[in-house]
Amino acid sequence: MSRPTGTTQRGRKTASLPAPGVPFYTPAHTPSTGTATQSTTHDGKPIPTLFTPHKIRGVEFGNRFVVSPMCMYSADDGHLTDFHLVHLGQFALNGAALTIVEATSVTPNGRISPEDSGLWQDSQIAPLKRVADFVHSQGNKIGIQLAHAGRKASTLAPWHVAKRGEHQFAKESEGGWPDNTWSASNIPYAPDWVNPLEMTLDDIKELKDSFVAAAKRAIAAGIDVIEIHGAHGYLMTQFLSPTTNKRTDQYGGSFENRTRLLLEITKEVRAVIPESTPLFLRLSATEWLESANEPSWTVQDTIKLADLLPSLGVDLLDVSSGGNSREQVIKMHSHYQIDLVSQIKKGLREQGSKAAETLQFGAVGMISTAELASEVAQKGGPVEADLVFVARQFLKEPEFVRRVAHNLGVPVRWPNQYHRAQWKPDAKI
Repeated sequence: MSRPTGTTQRGRKTASLPAPGVPFYTPAHTPSTGTATQSTTHDGKPIPTLFTPHKIRGVEFGNRFVVSPMCMYSADDGHLTDFHLVHLGQFALNGAALTIVEATSVTPNGRISPEDSGLWQDSQIAPLKRVADFVHSQGNKIGIQLAHAGRKASTLAPWHVAKRGEHQFAKESEGGWPDNTWSASNIPYAPDWVNPLEMTLDDIKELKDSFVAAAKRAIAAGIDVIEIHGAHGYLMTQFLSPTTNKRTDQYGGSFENRTRLLLEITKEVRAVIPESTPLFLRLSATEWLESANEPSWTVQDTIKLADLLPSLGVDLLDVSSGGNSREQVIKMHSHYQIDLVSQIKKGLREQGSKAAETLQFGAVGMISTAELASEVAQKGGPVEADLVFVARQFLKEPEFVRRVAHNLGVPVRWPNQYHRAQWKPDAKI
């Protein structure tokens, strides 16, 4: 239990109030770290949208920065460890409004690697709650991405692979399960990968039940935001895409059938989490296979799916791309994924969809500068993403939020414990 307001461990009076709702003492951050402390920049301009608060359902974020889920391959039988406490905690400490725990498998065979995070058993709640408590102690929010890797499961952590495609999968002797990976159809990701099992209807029911159970565990651990992983060539993508889904039952064939599993899972997860909890969906908006000679999942399919999401209780579409085929052709540039958000929003408006007004959007991909992060979120700008998802740049600069704020001239709240280190407004960093 946290100590009574206004007292220290030895009972002496203190001017520092404790952070509420956490089982240890740390000073409260009011406002939360990373929040703008005034309504104008140092030179008198309005605060950019990037540093304005944003509320989704019952959760308010102090700014628009989200730490994207990033696999760390460091869990112990699905349990988070002290590594995750330090790794994820640093982002909240440095001002990220929302930090999302890496892809977390809802079943043991859904992990990307044997060292992936999981939420398929109750013992995995406590270490996750420990991370959530620390994030909350900084006044910020924590989310989790619930996932199943499908045919891309049972692989080795990247540093164990000498080069791409060389013994990528984990053998049983390495803790893997190469004979028990699932997919929509019995089609391997590549010739040198394992052959997945085509899921039976019983497997599908088990999967749906596992997503529901994992969502309940996440809420028990204090998670603020749930995200369903429907991107990057993992199991949900494998059902959505006609390149990987060759089923002839109610889960294959037509658009309605190929989207059925994702929509059923979404509906069932929404039903068991609090009304106040935001529900996100990450989707690969395109497979980048437009030049192929067979049908694939495209931006038009994403627009069609996005139209359905608000009625199922999805609050935000986290727009990513690719990952389902080595044949993908991507023309890399700073906006190659960011522009997908604009395309989807435009498509929804053109077809008169209510989702154009109610569905929120997250943009991700190569956001590594203050200028680009600000442009992506700016109200009235070309993208107008509601939240800005950043991944690798946070690994390079855990203090990315504070650096961006400094470069944009925005005064933000630093951790109380770091107040002596604050940069002067004219400092070159």
